Amino acid sequence: MTCIRNMRGARMPASEEKMPSDSIEYFDRYRNELCTERVYGKKYLRWTYATAAGRLALWALVKRSVFSQWYGWRMDRPVSQSKVLPFISEFGLDPAEFADRPEEYQSFNDFFSRKLRPEARPIDSQADSLVFPADGRHLCIPDLSATDGLFVKGQMFELGELLGDDELTEQFRGGALLLSRLCPTDYHRFHFPADGTPGDVRLINGPLYSVNPIALRWNIRILAQNKRTITIMDTEDLGRVLLLEIGATNVGSIHQTFSPKTPVSKGDEKGFFRFGGSSTITIFEPGRIQFDEDLVHHSSEHRELYARMGDRMAVAEPAS
Repeated sequence: MTCIRNMRGARMPASEEKMPSDSIEYFDRYRNELCTERVYGKKYLRWTYATAAGRLALWALVKRSVFSQWYGWRMDRPVSQSKVLPFISEFGLDPAEFADRPEEYQSFNDFFSRKLRPEARPIDSQADSLVFPADGRHLCIPDLSATDGLFVKGQMFELGELLGDDELTEQFRGGALLLSRLCPTDYHRFHFPADGTPGDVRLINGPLYSVNPIALRWNIRILAQNKRTITIMDTEDLGRVLLLEIGATNVGSIHQTFSPKTPVSKGDEKGFFRFGGSSTITIFEPGRIQFDEDLVHHSSEHRELYARMGDRMAVAEPAS
């Protein structure tokens, strides 16, 4: 990871903003630095989404669930356990955060969906705060009726295509959206951003394209086409909140661990992904929340903000 020190929220000089088109730039909230992501499988992604041969392979095989199921099977085999320690070393992960010792994981998938010690991800205690639902790189849209894109200016998916429900689309059309992108190196359990009562999970089947920005710059509609799950959570102060998990290449499995219709607290676990990078999307009704300033600033620059699950991402708007 390459980082350029900068004041939190400050713009970089134009000469420093220019990067190769397949470089992924994000701002680290904790280091207070502008960073370039080390992409797991970057050469494969570049070939798949930027060459004619790669796009043919993508259409014929890679986007199909059988490919991800095959890779998931490989990562479930005991022999894959040998990949755990080299992966921890190469990407600088901190085993002190893990709930189990690295040697205790039975496969790479067992390690990938690991739990952390509770003290590793404290939950923001401010009464009116909402927390990031996952570790990762985040982008927000404060008003879905006035967005100019996520990763690329002017490119955005249709909310109706994402939700597959006319009533929800109308209710959340001018709402606020948070996209949380998890890299293969991240903690891969996702959590509830606020107190509430979640309902049943609805599955929308679809292909399994990569959700890495290299792929999303090629086609942002991937987020609204991939296999995904939707949960509606009823809350006391925020109305209804939509919680989506997006599948991706090598992430055919989205596991839910919560009990529908049972109240949850801010920061409680909702579920986990198996191997690969993936994303969650959280959508709020119009006028219910105010995202944190650094998140809004970097999102307006089409630049992700790195933050961890449990840290504050927004506050609830006072009732009118």
